Amino acid sequence: FDPLIALRDSTGLLAAEAFMIVHHPQWQLARKLYRDGAIGKLVHVDAVFSYDNRADAANIRNNPATGGGSVPDIGVYTCGSTRFVTGEEPTEVVSRIQWENDVDVTAQVSAQFPGFTFSGLTSMRMHPRQEMVFHGEQGILRLPTPFNAQVFGEAQVIVHRGMETITERFPAANHYVLQVENFSKTLRAGEAYPCPLEFSQGTQRMIDMIFAGEVTKG
Repeated sequence: FDPLIALRDSTGLLAAEAFMIVHHPQWQLARKLYRDGAIGKLVHVDAVFSYDNRADAANIRNNPATGGGSVPDIGVYTCGSTRFVTGEEPTEVVSRIQWENDVDVTAQVSAQFPGFTFSGLTSMRMHPRQEMVFHGEQGILRLPTPFNAQVFGEAQVIVHRGMETITERFPAANHYVLQVENFSKTLRAGEAYPCPLEFSQGTQRMIDMIFAGEVTKG
């Protein structure tokens, strides 16, 4: 990332990862609610993203030569969304990974962040599921369709506090369209881009920590 960041800075051009979820209003709201104290002090984050592509052996995600694996493919979302909402970086990571053909097909990740813990599951060999849960001392912030809005289901941000549940729905927002619009606004008007390369570099560091922290292989 460092050479790319340096090239961006020296040329004045815009270079960024196409990390669509941070452009979606559900994630903008989730970050605001968290930082406004909607759930109090954060204690733990649960992150799950899975699908099953075992029948598609030719899929690039099943090929180590094309960067396959559950962590490179969908771990960017479980890790990146946690970092996006909290603004924190992991200090310790331990993982248990199942491998097929030198590709991680399932990864269970436990991480320590400043002030809270993280549990993440990514898999290419399980029934489709996705969910993000931020568990605080005073409430729970939940996103039942965090990564594939309009495909997996309706985008929602749900806050549980005691006996009260508040749900914000986003039935029409398209994060791919918003991503292009934000890119154009940055180019034309100089507005800050929601996902700079420095953010993407931080997610890659966490992915590297997941593989470095593996305690089992099989």
